[in-house]
Amino acid sequence: MENFETYLLILGLLLAAGSLLSGLAHRSILSLAILFLVAGIILGDQVTGVLELDATSELVKRVTEVTLILILFVDGMEVEAGMLRRSWHVPLRSLLIAMPLTAGLIAAAGVTLLALSWKQALLLGALLSPTDPVLTSSVITNTKIPLRVRHSLNLESGFNDGLALPAVLIFATALGGAGTAEAWWRFLARDLLTGASVGVAGALIAVWLLRPFRGRLEIIPHYRSLYAFGVALTLYGAARYLGGNGFIAVFLGGIVIASQMRGQTATFERFSRDASEVFKAATFVIFGSLLAAGSLAADGFRGLALALFVLFVARTAALLPSLWGTRLDWPERLFMAWFGPKGVACIAYALLVLGMDLPGGEEIFNLAALVVFGSIILHGATDTPLADWFGNRAASEAAARRSKSG
Repeated sequence: MENFETYLLILGLLLAAGSLLSGLAHRSILSLAILFLVAGIILGDQVTGVLELDATSELVKRVTEVTLILILFVDGMEVEAGMLRRSWHVPLRSLLIAMPLTAGLIAAAGVTLLALSWKQALLLGALLSPTDPVLTSSVITNTKIPLRVRHSLNLESGFNDGLALPAVLIFATALGGAGTAEAWWRFLARDLLTGASVGVAGALIAVWLLRPFRGRLEIIPHYRSLYAFGVALTLYGAARYLGGNGFIAVFLGGIVIASQMRGQTATFERFSRDASEVFKAATFVIFGSLLAAGSLAADGFRGLALALFVLFVARTAALLPSLWGTRLDWPERLFMAWFGPKGVACIAYALLVLGMDLPGGEEIFNLAALVVFGSIILHGATDTPLADWFGNRAASEAAARRSKSG
């Protein structure tokens, strides 16, 4: 059987199994991300050898590309809706203060602990700066957690994938040798600017094309979501055809569509969101199959120290000062500081870097893999107990209020 066919067979079985176990995962400390990751490890070349995937293969590259397209497009469409809600100042602080500071702290740790060059360290910090709470056991939808915390984490995760992307691309380009002034100008003008222009202009055209289709010509809801998915693919392809960055185009296109169609993006998101879940699972399986115990431990205790620093120190040291003066109480702040898991965006960016054959790219991938692997286990195992703690806390406070009023 061909490797691609083997991969489709395994992915199909895992998606079916994950769907059947989703209710159990929702009520336990386990998450479907852990299921797909462990399955990839077991089926990968390091254990059973059922999946023989190479990080530079076309299959891995294309799955990574489509995953990023879907993630960034859905994140972009959620941005405008989220910003119109109340309490926008907390996620804004997380994004504008904590996120760059987190990346800087990770970069400094990479230079100090592992003697990475600053270009390599900044690239590592950029690709590990996004958070992805959605991938664990439904923190965003768990009503036991205070609404303002869930809202802040949801909006932060929606924004930061796209905000981290330019930094990842710029540092990767610099590490790849495009360090002259001319090369930087060419990259910024052609790659980022062209991608941004295509994303904004293409999305405006896509919204304009919908105007005649009203009344009797109204698009069926199912096909509205399919239309949005088609727009995402078109923006990416058009930007790449013109020499620009397709990911930037997709992310900005999602933002423009949301801003132009306020309150109407739910049907647009549906298909893209479901498709993104499929490709997230596919990415986790690929990621797991590429993990090797020897590679994860290649940097020894220094690599482990970096991973522990990223998971336990960097976000906390960056986020707590940024939340100073907000109405969040200390348990809520500490929960937000802890719950900054590294998910599918970090994996996709790490795979992107690995496929670019950069100096030190394999070490960067291995370090990112170690952090993501630890994050999936630690955050996936603690979200439900912490949610239960918040639920018990709220129940105790409500009982105390009733006792006083009685």
